[in-house]
Amino acid sequence: MKEMTGLHSLVSIENFIKQHKFSFIYISRPGCTVCHAVLPQLRIVLDQFPNIKLGHINADDVAEVAGRFSVFTVPVLLLFIDGTEFLREARFVHFEQLEQKLKRVYRLYEGE
Repeated sequence: MKEMTGLHSLVSIENFIKQHKFSFIYISRPGCTVCHAVLPQLRIVLDQFPNIKLGHINADDVAEVAGRFSVFTVPVLLLFIDGTEFLREARFVHFEQLEQKLKRVYRLYEGE
């Protein structure tokens, strides 16, 4: 399963996004049952993309994340490429569609 880096401040989040060409940010809360169901599926999908790095933010610990990334519900899945938000999914994620989107974007940008 895809490795996941815990991100505990806005600074660590910004650094994570800057350090990796492909940064995937997963924002959740401990009491969110949907979040607990989404994460294992997300990690399996991301296993196909070795250069996408996965970071996790607990929105309860980093409350500022809501304002910084316009988060109104959890879970939120954000893909950044070269520091720019490229893909956003929230709450109920359709994994087949997400996988297809990731494949297209990954092929396009990995070839650079």
